[in-house]
Amino acid sequence: MYIGRFAPSPTGPLHMGSLLAAVISYFDAKAHQGQWLVRIEDIDPPREQPGAADAILTTLEAHGLEWDGPVVYQSQRQAAYQDAIEQLRSQDAIYPCQCSRKQLAEYQQQSGSYPHPEHCIQSLDLKQPYALRARPGQYQYQDLYQGTQQGIDGHFVVKRRDQLFAYQLAVVVDDHAQQISHVIRGHDLLDSTPKQLLLYQALGFEPPQFGHFPVIVGENGQKLSKQNFAPAIDDSCAINNLQQVFRYLGFTIPDTHNLEELLDSGCKQWQRGLPAMIQQQAIQQTF
Repeated sequence: MYIGRFAPSPTGPLHMGSLLAAVISYFDAKAHQGQWLVRIEDIDPPREQPGAADAILTTLEAHGLEWDGPVVYQSQRQAAYQDAIEQLRSQDAIYPCQCSRKQLAEYQQQSGSYPHPEHCIQSLDLKQPYALRARPGQYQYQDLYQGTQQGIDGHFVVKRRDQLFAYQLAVVVDDHAQQISHVIRGHDLLDSTPKQLLLYQALGFEPPQFGHFPVIVGENGQKLSKQNFAPAIDDSCAINNLQQVFRYLGFTIPDTHNLEELLDSGCKQWQRGLPAMIQQQAIQQTF
């Protein structure tokens, strides 16, 4: 059975780029007679904005994007993540590390390979804070939009020095628990997929099918994001917002101001090749 999902982080309200991601994942699920789940990825308290999780759900509801089943909050899933850490530890798939991201990147650039620097291993002081990192490995998969992807990845964090669980680990554990069959998301997350595939393999989980569609960029060439101060969606303009999404996808906009009819039309027009039009048309908007 097809089970898709939309999994925003509550670091701010949804903007047009994130609404597009939500709608595309929704269309793909519904066009395949599947379920569409919503998960709030609230595992990084320092970056979260108070009230953002509720605002995100309100925006989805305002745009007629009804999810199947209860909303899952990652902040309530700590025990499952720790169980995964223990499994990875028992398989020697992770290791403690006190290197910074910059130090590790510089070492790998100099060595041209993926071994861990010996000085870190030899000088490791477990009395001091340390992160847990994944051992490197090879990956290969067929992306629905980006084609064949293969290479080597590793040394990414699965549990941070501050004892917070890392995004890559939490996503894999939750997608497996929710039986997600398809992950349809923007290509800004393409570099996360190899890391997640290595964790799927280490944990003995069957990975979902991945598809990374092009994202909207502004006139400066940067993707629309909260970090780039993309403006929040105006929930009172839901019809106009969805019509704009239709334009991005090259859809025919039906003559209706009914949300249900508009979304139903979008599901009927949906084809997996359509998001490529975002890239082909080189859509650039000033927001």
